[in-house]
Amino acid sequence: MSLPLGKIPKEILEKYILKLTGERSKNVVQGPKFGIDFAVIKLDEGYMIVSSDPVTGAEKEVGWYAVNVSANDVATSGSKPMYLESVILLPQKSKAEDVVSISKQIHRASKALGISIIGGHAELTPKLERKIVITTAFGLAKRYVTAADAKENDAILMTKTAGIEGTSILADVFKERLSKLGDKLIMKALRMMRRISVVKEALKAFDTGFVHAMHDATEGGVLGGIYEMSIASKLGFLVYENAIPVALETNMICKALSINPLKLISSGVLLLSVDPYGVDLVCNELRRIGVRVSQIGRFKKGKRIFIKKDGSENIIKESVVDELWKLLGE
Repeated sequence: MSLPLGKIPKEILEKYILKLTGERSKNVVQGPKFGIDFAVIKLDEGYMIVSSDPVTGAEKEVGWYAVNVSANDVATSGSKPMYLESVILLPQKSKAEDVVSISKQIHRASKALGISIIGGHAELTPKLERKIVITTAFGLAKRYVTAADAKENDAILMTKTAGIEGTSILADVFKERLSKLGDKLIMKALRMMRRISVVKEALKAFDTGFVHAMHDATEGGVLGGIYEMSIASKLGFLVYENAIPVALETNMICKALSINPLKLISSGVLLLSVDPYGVDLVCNELRRIGVRVSQIGRFKKGKRIFIKKDGSENIIKESVVDELWKLLGE
């Protein structure tokens, strides 16, 4: 059975993989589940939150990306990421300078987030075409939320703008194809990578007490992230295209490459399921710390409906394939 690039499809995961959990433990409160960003392990006091993530599409600053994506997943529980391990896999012709550079990126990104590096592994791997960095982040919590905790009639909020991470990656990987857009726009797009952390806004929103669920919009972008939350929470949704903000740089790059920014990897975008009575408070708290936030729809029973700008309805019935993989697979 052939598979598309990117995440393994939901159907394969649920039929064959998610049940393969090794020895069962009563301390595993949250194990593998589609749409869930992290595992939860019960401790004598509180919980440990654990999440692993790879970075496979980036060329530059791959270490920086890798720290932020797993730290983001831990933060969507409402917990501060505290510890990190990394695995660095490099193509066969890599040099010592390559592993040193990536390790320094991991160090800088971890220090910026207050994360301690506790171990890892690095190697040159035969037949590997590009650098791959995998990180596992750990946090400690007294309470938490998951992407499966959205409630009917909750408002769906998102921070920042769609396609943040993908915009930065595309500006680097396809810089020659995009040269007609001008150096100024490309430089602004590259700098968007510095916005991929959601740790600050996730912790601030969680502290309001009105957030039922959070999710980092990674592969599949904003639409993919909302779909994953809805599946995990066993709900439908109503989402409006014209309510989803897209930065000029993202819009221009996506038009030039003929892709949909709402399906582009969006690390840096935090999706929140918020009690309707707490929407104003959550929005005000996020804006107070300088984070843009938009209300883009609501969770409901029934179908997963995406209202396009022209007013037509699109029913989302399956996992969203990230647009980045379409380009990298060409």
